[in-house]
Amino acid sequence: MRVNSIHDLAALLRGQRLAAGLTQAQLAAGAGVSRQWISELERGKPTAELGLVLAVLDALGLSLEVRDGPTEHPAPSSAADLDALLEEHRGDA
Repeated sequence: MRVNSIHDLAALLRGQRLAAGLTQAQLAAGAGVSRQWISELERGKPTAELGLVLAVLDALGLSLEVRDGPTEHPAPSSAADLDALLEEHRGDA
């Protein structure tokens, strides 16, 4: 899953926690953080400490991978080429 924001990460972590059948308290105990901290993270806390986020990922059996690549999502192949449409329209005028 591509994570582009803290909210994407929060949704991923919550989904993984639920899929694992863990409560926030159980995950918190496994990661060495408080249940309140897990709750805030799952709500997209923008100032979450990276070291603690990594501990939560580890407790869920997940890892973080960083890759070079475009920051924007590629357009779907079925998307219209707006430049071509404008050129075509200008040609008709």
